[in-house]
Amino acid sequence: MNKKEKIRKLLNKNGSESEPFFFMISYDLTKYEIIKLNQLPKDINFELSDDKSIFSSKKIGIEKFPLDFKSYKIAFDKIQKNIKEGNSYLLNLTIKTKIDIKLSLDEIYKYAKSKFKLKYKDEFVCFSPEKFVDIENNKIFTYPMKGTIDANIEDAQKKILANKKEMAEHTMVVDLLRNDLSIVSSKVRVEKFRYCEKISAGKKDLLQVSSKIKGELNSDWKSKIGDILTSLLPAGSITGTPKRKTVEILKDVEKYDRDYYTGIAGIFDGENLYSFVLIRFIEKIQNELYYKSGGGITCDSDAILEYEEALDKIYIPT
Repeated sequence: MNKKEKIRKLLNKNGSESEPFFFMISYDLTKYEIIKLNQLPKDINFELSDDKSIFSSKKIGIEKFPLDFKSYKIAFDKIQKNIKEGNSYLLNLTIKTKIDIKLSLDEIYKYAKSKFKLKYKDEFVCFSPEKFVDIENNKIFTYPMKGTIDANIEDAQKKILANKKEMAEHTMVVDLLRNDLSIVSSKVRVEKFRYCEKISAGKKDLLQVSSKIKGELNSDWKSKIGDILTSLLPAGSITGTPKRKTVEILKDVEKYDRDYYTGIAGIFDGENLYSFVLIRFIEKIQNELYYKSGGGITCDSDAILEYEEALDKIYIPT
C-alpha cells in the first residue's frame, strides 16, 4: 500500500468514528500525522482562528541570505519555456532562503499572529493566512488565495484588482479549484470572487486577494474524509494548472524538497472539518533556519518582480 492510499484509509477510518483528530499531510503525500486530539503530543501545537484583531506590538527582524537572482532566473526561464510550449499556464515557483533570527521556533510561534499557526516538534513553524477547505453542514468550501500587494501603496486594492496579470493568475486558480471541488462534491459555484484581506507582514501590511468556492457533499462525507482530501491534494493554489503536469515541472525546476511546506494541516472536530495550507513557513535544517516562500508564474510574469515578491513574503506577522 503506498503512502497516499494509507493516508486515505486512515482519514476515512478516523472520520467514520466521529472522534476529533488532528491531521497534517506533506506536499507530496509521503509524510503525515493523523492523531486523535485527546492524544496530541505536547510538541505539536496549533491555532485556528479568524480573529484578525489581535496583534502583538513586537517587531521581529529577519536577516535574509537569499538565493541569487541568476539561479532564480534559470528556474524562471525553464518555467516560461514550459508555458510557451503549452505544458502549463500557471506554476507556483518556490524557493528556500536561509535566515538569521534571534528567536527559537517556540518564540516565533508565540509572537506570530495569523489565522492559522502550527509548530511541529522542533522541526518547523508555520503561520498561514490561507484556508484549504472547510466542511460544515454537508457543504465544502475552499478559499484560493492568489495576489499580493503592499497595502500602503496608494489605491492598492484598486490597483491589484485591475492588474491584468493578477486577474489572469487568480482566475486560473479559481477555475482549477472549482474543478477540484467538482471531483468530490456537487452544485459547485463561486460565492465570492476576488475579495481583499489585509494581513500584517512584519514591517508593513499586505493586501491579499482570495475567492470563496462552495460545493455540496453527501451526508456520509465523514467516512470519506480521506477520499476527499487525497483527491484535492496537492493544493491547486500552490501548484498550478494543469495540476499533474505542473507538479512534474516544479519537481524538475525547484532544487530543494518542499516537504511539509505547501502541504496542509487541520482538524476534524467530530462534526466539521477545518484546514489550511502550510505556507509562511520556517524550517529548522541541521540547526539552521530556512524560510520557504514563492509565488505564481504566468506568461506575463516579470522575473525580477517575482523574485522580489518571494523575498517580500519572508516575514513574521506580528
